[in-house]
Amino acid sequence: MAAVDRKQTETALNSATVAVEERRRISISGIVQGVGFRPFVYRLAVSSGLKGFIRNTPSGVLIEVQGASPLLDLFSHAVRQDAPPLARIETVEEKLIDSLPEENFVIGYSSAGSEVETLIPPDIALCEECRKELFDPANRRFRYPFINCTNCGPRYTIVSRLPYDRPFTSMHTFAMCGECECEYRDPLDRRFHAEPTACPVCGPALQLVDASGRTSVADDVLAETSTILRSGGIIALKGVGGFHLAVDASNEDAVRRLRARKGREAKPFAVMMRDAVITGRYCELSDGELAALNAAEAPIVLLKKRDGTALAPSVAPESDRLGVMLAYSPLHALLFDGSPEVLVMTSANFSEEPITSENDDAVKRLQGIADAFLLHNRPIYLKCDDSVTIHLSGKLRQLRRSRGYVPAPVYLRESGPSVLGTGGELKNTIALLKDSHAILSQHIGDMKNFESYRHFEHVARHLQHLFQVSPELVVHDLHPDYMTTLWAARQELPRLGVQHHHAHLASCLAEQREEGPAIGLILDGTGYGFDGRIWGGELLVGDCGGAERFASLEPMPLPGGEAAIMQPWRAAVGYLFRSFSEMPELPFMKGRSIEPVVELLEKQVGIYETSSCGRLFDAIAALCGLKGEISYEGEAAVALTHAAGGSAGDSAFSYGLQEENGRWIMLVSPIVRDAAAAVLHGVSVAEISRRFHRTLLDCFQEIIARASMATGIKTVALSGGVFQNALLFETLIRELEAGGYRVLAHSLVPSNDGGLSLGQAMIGREYLKGNYRGVH
Repeated sequence: MAAVDRKQTETALNSATVAVEERRRISISGIVQGVGFRPFVYRLAVSSGLKGFIRNTPSGVLIEVQGASPLLDLFSHAVRQDAPPLARIETVEEKLIDSLPEENFVIGYSSAGSEVETLIPPDIALCEECRKELFDPANRRFRYPFINCTNCGPRYTIVSRLPYDRPFTSMHTFAMCGECECEYRDPLDRRFHAEPTACPVCGPALQLVDASGRTSVADDVLAETSTILRSGGIIALKGVGGFHLAVDASNEDAVRRLRARKGREAKPFAVMMRDAVITGRYCELSDGELAALNAAEAPIVLLKKRDGTALAPSVAPESDRLGVMLAYSPLHALLFDGSPEVLVMTSANFSEEPITSENDDAVKRLQGIADAFLLHNRPIYLKCDDSVTIHLSGKLRQLRRSRGYVPAPVYLRESGPSVLGTGGELKNTIALLKDSHAILSQHIGDMKNFESYRHFEHVARHLQHLFQVSPELVVHDLHPDYMTTLWAARQELPRLGVQHHHAHLASCLAEQREEGPAIGLILDGTGYGFDGRIWGGELLVGDCGGAERFASLEPMPLPGGEAAIMQPWRAAVGYLFRSFSEMPELPFMKGRSIEPVVELLEKQVGIYETSSCGRLFDAIAALCGLKGEISYEGEAAVALTHAAGGSAGDSAFSYGLQEENGRWIMLVSPIVRDAAAAVLHGVSVAEISRRFHRTLLDCFQEIIARASMATGIKTVALSGGVFQNALLFETLIRELEAGGYRVLAHSLVPSNDGGLSLGQAMIGREYLKGNYRGVH
């Protein structure tokens, strides 16, 4: 009871000599399994001379403790205040029961039950104690790549069902040796009931296989792997949640070869670095970013790059940020012992496919990409990508919530019916509401890909099985052709289609545990509107039950629909066609077949109307000559924002606000005309980008002010993928708060479509309560 004052303890001990003995039953829920909670309680009870037991249950842990009342008070306080660092206590129920004739405190067997309420911890990065043992030649786990304890190691990716005990994990096939068994059974040991406990004698092992399938017979396969990396080879490496493709990040030829083989033309690669000291040589590091890198979750953190480093230019081209994670598993730590100090560490797949997790599948699917495969024989039950984060406006914010965070819940304002949210078509996740928990799945990806769809089906089944939830309702996007919509239609459950941007608003409110109403500025690339148009620049006023579409960006024509997303020059032609009575000739048009696109616009054939803010970014980037074609969604917007150099400036283009049929329209055509004129007058791309950002900031703040005046609401919620734009996001928050608004923004779940499922599920809960009004 380290946190309990010594004087309090002495007083309690003196009182205990005369106090009557009593017994208490304490039921605790939360993340209390797999995090060293039982040995912590055991040590606490034994050191206090108390009797009883603790055991895991499907609902958390159950403690029965017996002793003098003052000591029980101190025990109860310490359980709440001094729990292990990875534990998350949600509820504690305590009551007096009849005393029993006992002499000791013991750790009991886990109990089974029909109702699962406990929470599984996420996969945890290598702790410092295990790291020291890993590199200690005197330790029996010296250089053992699967070292772990109750404070670190795999959790979510190896568990099949609850309670979280070894027989229900992928370690069940590895029989512990005598020494590991003693540690596992000793309540005073750091590895007491650490379910992945193993050592070189009894645990998983590495295997290095070359591209032709031959297994290496080297004594040290890690040293051989490092040699391949130093020579420019590409390694497929099996990690905690799946395979990575690794290559020397300072070797330009090797990085280019990886891009060509993987089919990833320009999207930035993430890198892994040995430690934070090395990271500081390549990137700027704030205190918040450093804390995120070193956190138990070990996410990828997007950091500002330093100039003049040895990093290969092709790692993160045309981006001022670099996605960095530190070596978070013992295998990674050992690999860096002889490898280059910075490695590209990207998901092992072809572009837009889900991460690979099985040995045979990896060798088959990655033939032609990897030069060698570093495998191990610990199965991955549930593949899980690395999480991606960015530190903005004083908080770490999720861009892709996955390994390290999943399945830790988002805690909701109140309890309610169980609902399943199916997410969107891109950056898909699933949300499962149970009581006051929102359990979000790991990142699943692009649902147009068959492998991603199979992964989606598996995750949906697994979450419901793992947490024993039977949803009363399935909620999906309004878009009739989304794979998630089609999947929902095949379920034998009631279902509800909800508007995309309303789900974004609800997601932000749910994360913040806010009831609303709020003014929601929702900016993204694509969302199906109830009018059949593509929405994406919306001002909604409402809550999870319903919202009013107070304003939207001016609808503009998108020639060819989805073709214009990957060819922003098409979007630029459409925006210019709508904005001018006579099309100007701009440099970006040279060498492109503009006439057929203009003909489609004139005949209104194959034209989609959109109010998308993402497409507006694309159009401006293209007409500036920055990006006519892109290889991944958002590439043009990233380039345009990068050109601004971190400043929105003071000058702005023209914009307008116009009321039509009870809704305000934020006019885009004046912005397009001014941007085109700036190009023709030779204004730099950097200055055009700064003016464009300033224009949006001014426009959005003016329409928010009008909404606030009309409703009296001073709370603003920001959601949608456009808010991954650091310049727009941070400047808007700062200026809105200076104007007296209370701003809600995502940090626990992504602002992009990765957070959509949470909002869908929350709207579904309101529907079941009879509070759903929709969007009007």
